[in-house]
Amino acid sequence: MGEVYNIKIADCERDLPICPINDKLDIAGFVMFGDVEITERSAQELMKKCPEHDIIVTAESKGIPLAYEMARIGCRKYVVARKGIKAYMMNSIHVEVKSITTGHVQKLYLSEDDCKQLKGRRILIVDDVISTGESLAAIEELLNEIGGEVVGKVCVLAEGDAMDRTDIIFLEKLPLFFK
Repeated sequence: MGEVYNIKIADCERDLPICPINDKLDIAGFVMFGDVEITERSAQELMKKCPEHDIIVTAESKGIPLAYEMARIGCRKYVVARKGIKAYMMNSIHVEVKSITTGHVQKLYLSEDDCKQLKGRRILIVDDVISTGESLAAIEELLNEIGGEVVGKVCVLAEGDAMDRTDIIFLEKLPLFFK
């Protein structure tokens, strides 16, 4: 195993692999997929800090386990902004986003049914990591377009400049590694 960054999240200790993003930057790779313990404990700790909300929204895909678990123990409803249009997504709306981990422009879509479900509701945006805030801003843009009220923005880890933001709720700070 290569270089790792040790972190404690919701009383769970993990060694995150250091992953190159480009020739000047590495990040600690945090993936909730498959880690039920960290997903459950992070959801419990974040729910203690969250404002009242009616529904949770996350972007496909790494935030899905967390959004599910938070909805399961809280409001019981969540919506996923999809990265592609599916057959059931009639009259969808979308925004473009570029995140630090993908490196290219993607689109996030909400179906007409999702939009109806979200309009006028108190919405909590959930993600695993917030770094540049690009994905978060894209989801907010979608929700504003349909008349949803964003009451909170939460994540497990705030990475880089995001750790200084006062408009997000998070459990731990995650540094960037400059070469």
